[in-house]
Amino acid sequence: MVLNSIAPIRDAAAAGLGLAFLPQAYVSEQVASGHLIQVLGDWRKTFEGYHLYYANRRHASSAFSLLVEALRYRKA
Repeated sequence: MVLNSIAPIRDAAAAGLGLAFLPQAYVSEQVASGHLIQVLGDWRKTFEGYHLYYANRRHASSAFSLLVEALRYRKA
């Protein structure tokens, strides 16, 4: 089975159709309710955040530069 969206992957796993590798934030309710269980917990990586990859900054439009600045992670 090949799925390319998180919700159908989560739903397929909850229906017993196989294992799913999904971010904890997307399955926490299902795990808490018992519809899903965590397996291989010792192998789980800690989420380090999202990354934005883009071409050379010299040619970035001002709108794109503003988007990058808005998305940039800042530690409080």
